[in-house]
Amino acid sequence: MPDLREIVRDHERWRLQEAVNLQPSENVMSDAARALLASDFVHRYTLPTRYAPGLGDAKNAYRGTRGTDAMETLGEGLACEVFGVSHASLKPLSGHLAGFLMLQACTHRGDRILVIHPEHGGYDGYMPGFLPDYLGLKVDFLPFDAKTWNLDPKAAADAVLQKRPQLVLVGASLILFPYNLRWLRGACDDVNAVLAYDASHVLGLIAGGEFQRPFLEGVDVVTASTHKSFPGPQGGLLLSNRADLFDRAMDTIMWRTQDNANWARIAATAQVLLEMKAFGKAYAKQIVANSQALGKQLDKWGFPVKFKDLGFSRSHQLHVDAAALKEKWGLEPWELADRLEANNLIVDAVGRIGTNEVTRMGAKEEDMQTIAGLMARAARSEDVRKEVAEFRGGLHLSYVMT
Repeated sequence: MPDLREIVRDHERWRLQEAVNLQPSENVMSDAARALLASDFVHRYTLPTRYAPGLGDAKNAYRGTRGTDAMETLGEGLACEVFGVSHASLKPLSGHLAGFLMLQACTHRGDRILVIHPEHGGYDGYMPGFLPDYLGLKVDFLPFDAKTWNLDPKAAADAVLQKRPQLVLVGASLILFPYNLRWLRGACDDVNAVLAYDASHVLGLIAGGEFQRPFLEGVDVVTASTHKSFPGPQGGLLLSNRADLFDRAMDTIMWRTQDNANWARIAATAQVLLEMKAFGKAYAKQIVANSQALGKQLDKWGFPVKFKDLGFSRSHQLHVDAAALKEKWGLEPWELADRLEANNLIVDAVGRIGTNEVTRMGAKEEDMQTIAGLMARAARSEDVRKEVAEFRGGLHLSYVMT
């Protein structure tokens, strides 16, 4: 039987010391945040008296929760401050669950929702057959311009007026550029629809004010996971300025979708929110600068990356041109991922390249030239493991509080 501790040691040595991670769905936490995952909060449990009435005046039916209560209040307050919103919850165990809470809070059975199609990077969980089926929702898709990799704002607004959905949901798994939300907001007002935003991938950029400001642009509800461009633990959050929607979402948690929260994770997320207050703006700005620099350098190597004429990206992602990769390099995206992983360069198998983790590790624009060269050479079957190790050795966790 394999030794558990040896598996963990080998994994941490590889991922934290030897490999360069370029997956947009992952990040690294600060030592301070990681330490909180092993705090006493990891053992603890709560039962709010609103769900168990008649047990006294305390907030919780369980005793010994004063630290938990204080930490929850602190974390929610930090989320409200960082994202400029009046209501926040860190309780959802994942971004997927936060999305389910959002759908349930904003719709009723038989309602129609408009989302981004998976061909345009839309999240599979919002597709027919998945979360909407549990809630009895009809799904239609927002018009999208693949040439600019963005919504067609006027056509999308027209679709809202024609389809008259209860909910319009933007945000995607493959996301490069901010949305023009003005047309959608106006159309949603005309048909009394909720405008929601799944910010799972760009939450860290939004925290730094770099990508876009959803609530200032008219969004009613934001959901997200907390471990992509936002450098936190795996988990979810829900944000809103509308008390009615927020309260309905919170009522769906207890006894319905989960009976408690992971308080150690919430404590770690609160620490990351403190870090975002301290350096979020600089971090988010550097992520975008690194994405654009990496796109330019990959292009110089002839590596097929999309949207050169648009500056490649304004997020933490770059998108590989799968057709050109096959035609010019003879590779499918998953084959590219395998070749890179063999050289300790980690990307996903769907053609996304992320700069969020290497930015957290201190990489700047000039480092993107090195990364691009290593990627291109590894993709051509050259062994660059030694050079990857040397480069990785020069990266150190940055944007930390002292």
